[in-house]
Amino acid sequence: MLARAGLGGRLGGSGVRGMRDSFEARAVAGLPEGARLARHDAAVFALRGQRDAAVAAVRDWEALRERAAAIKAHALDHLDLLLERFEEKARGAGAFLHWAQDGEAMNAIVAELLAARGAKRVVKSKSMLTEEAGLNRYLHARGAEVVDTDLGERIVQLGEERPSHIIVPAIHRSRGEVGALFQRTLGTPPGMDNPEQLARAARRDLRARFLAADAGITGANFAIAETGSIVVVTNEGNADLGMSLPELHIACFGIEKVIPALADLGVFLRLLARSATGQPLSAYTSMVTGPRAGGELHLVLVDNGRSELLADPVQRGALACIRCGACLNTCPVFRRAGGHAYGPGAPGPIGAVLAPALGGRNARNGRGPRGGRNARSGSGRAQNFAASLPLASSLCGSCSAVCPVRIDLHGQLLAWRSARRSGGAVERVMLRAAAGLMLRPRLLAFAGRVLRRLWRPLGWRIPGNPAAPWLQSRELPPHPGASFRESWQRETR
Repeated sequence: MLARAGLGGRLGGSGVRGMRDSFEARAVAGLPEGARLARHDAAVFALRGQRDAAVAAVRDWEALRERAAAIKAHALDHLDLLLERFEEKARGAGAFLHWAQDGEAMNAIVAELLAARGAKRVVKSKSMLTEEAGLNRYLHARGAEVVDTDLGERIVQLGEERPSHIIVPAIHRSRGEVGALFQRTLGTPPGMDNPEQLARAARRDLRARFLAADAGITGANFAIAETGSIVVVTNEGNADLGMSLPELHIACFGIEKVIPALADLGVFLRLLARSATGQPLSAYTSMVTGPRAGGELHLVLVDNGRSELLADPVQRGALACIRCGACLNTCPVFRRAGGHAYGPGAPGPIGAVLAPALGGRNARNGRGPRGGRNARSGSGRAQNFAASLPLASSLCGSCSAVCPVRIDLHGQLLAWRSARRSGGAVERVMLRAAAGLMLRPRLLAFAGRVLRRLWRPLGWRIPGNPAAPWLQSRELPPHPGASFRESWQRETR
């Protein structure tokens, strides 16, 4: 079954071109220093605070996490059988199923379904998979009008940019920036920055588009093998309109979204909203089993490299992700760099883990953490960029601590780093020298004395300093004056 579903996916699009196409360059270009950075950091970490408050109110939170992790592990172990059962039940309920080997195949299937019915106006609810595959661009190039209907997604679409967060796509934009954007694109009055007024303006624009739509495209948070149902979780109700008003509903989702039984759904729903925004439950949880009366339901199950990831014993756990965004909200690197620095696909720690597997081959001759070849070829630039993302981490472990399904993100980041083995001969020599120094206490103490004496005279921003790019976004600590050993000796005399 997984062989029929296929393998693969391609990273597309680039915010910074050429040799400067790196995580660091995108971070600087997308979210510069100053008030904008402080606002983004505070807004994202506020979600972490809301999550912590919601978690504290649930006595059995850790038991829920354990249960969710066990369900996901079971589902991944039996994914082929669950996919077959889902297909059988979904077809029995009247849905059409399509299997897409990669993002390009998914795009082609969707375009063919639209063309066969003459559908030109499409309303779409938030789906990270369609971002991963570049579906909007693909359909626009073929004459279809695709309107994102989630408010955050609509903001970034009008601004001609990508989402910067899994659950809050426009968190990098201030109210004033959104007001100026709406004035330019929707004709709202100048100076409008009240969130309620902005939401009302977007709602007026979207209402007409919902009523005129020929087709609705959604993702799916979960797919239930027992019933052949898909589950869509939102806070705005836009997905419900897209699924019910047009006669044609197309749902695109990864094969890893399948869970065994309806009884399992409650576990994930208790975890999802609390981990994402601190809510006890999302405003809308819609279960779709078969098409609406007089309509068509097409389910497109996408592999896009997931089968290869499933075969990797180290990294397969990343497929358990329920896209809550909790790891983003707690990650100090994401909060300061912004989501656009991670390129297409999911940002943050989960994106850094998934990108090398789903978006480009690992830099070590296209091989994953255990030597298994990734399915995607992609461009060399995309591969190198994706393979470098695991380096965009402080390895603090906070992402693993908050993950509602207990994905070992910290361990997976380390595994990708170990597999990458990049940096060139100079870096390898420096690492070997550092290791040798650390193993010789007397030599380490001597080197420390020399370095402390040269700290001020040499400086660190001298021309040609190989550490200069690293220091552009970091500050060295104040001069230590003396080592701990020297200070201890003085105190104990």
